[in-house]
Amino acid sequence: MATVAELLQPVEVDLETLLSDLRHLIGAGHPILQAAAEHLFSAGGKRLRPGIVLLISRALSADGELGARHRRLAEITEMIHTASLVHDDVVDEAATRRGVATVHSRFNHRVAVLAGDFLFAQASWHLANLDNLEVVKLLSRVIMDLADGEIRQGLFRYDTGQTFATYLEKSYCKTASLIANSCRAAGVLSGLPLERLDDLYRFGRQLGLAFQVVDDILDFTGSDQQLGKPAASDLASGYLTAPALYAMEEHPALAGLIEREFCQSGDLEQALELVRSSEAIGRSRALAQDFARDAAEALTWLPPSDCRGALLQLPEFVLSRLY
Repeated sequence: MATVAELLQPVEVDLETLLSDLRHLIGAGHPILQAAAEHLFSAGGKRLRPGIVLLISRALSADGELGARHRRLAEITEMIHTASLVHDDVVDEAATRRGVATVHSRFNHRVAVLAGDFLFAQASWHLANLDNLEVVKLLSRVIMDLADGEIRQGLFRYDTGQTFATYLEKSYCKTASLIANSCRAAGVLSGLPLERLDDLYRFGRQLGLAFQVVDDILDFTGSDQQLGKPAASDLASGYLTAPALYAMEEHPALAGLIEREFCQSGDLEQALELVRSSEAIGRSRALAQDFARDAAEALTWLPPSDCRGALLQLPEFVLSRLY
């Protein structure tokens, strides 16, 4: 299966330009924020979100060329994503991300919160300067969703009464909203009709949900090395994802362990065993496959091009992380 870098190959040069432009845009004359931003944008990362925006923008372009507003949209997407990661890491008290020290562990909590706020503010400013109210609405909604998702995640910790719909809603807010709305925004800037905008949104939404469900499965099946964090850390923190919710239907005893917040020795190991010995991983995998299939179907109308080819491989790529 192709790697992310191979899939994003048609926009490789665009992504390099994007990174140097981002460094330039963030130059705000605050040395510490500058240092934090530099640190963030040089920390590697797959650049999947801006990559998707660039692939869609090129796939929609009659001559395959990229307009300045589409480039700026991709930059804004990466700024919003990065800002949300900085805040997530503070909330989760994570020491590293992708093997690099997080902003709050390298500087401090105050700088991390301010750096995240600063990036959100920068994104909002550049968004307003696109002079397209529809796009402003779409991406402002994303910033609301990201905060909403983070709050929901905190409110529902160790809550075994939450519904599957609650879990999907939280996953949409935290992961899928940015991809869905930025895909749609690329279509708005290209002047597409409503029906096609809905297709672009659906592609991003279903791809984002597939991505999240796969992540949630890997939390149970991946090794610490593969995940870059201890396995089952979501469950240990009380975040109930698809595998845990499915496993509770089969093994009601799991709910008891979760409700007492794994306070007795061996609780977490027992909970893991219940999830792994149930149908939960298989059912979660089927759910991810449904989302991925739906995502691919949403873009079949795009005219043939390298960019279309890459976009249609993305859902398959997301699933391939499971094998």
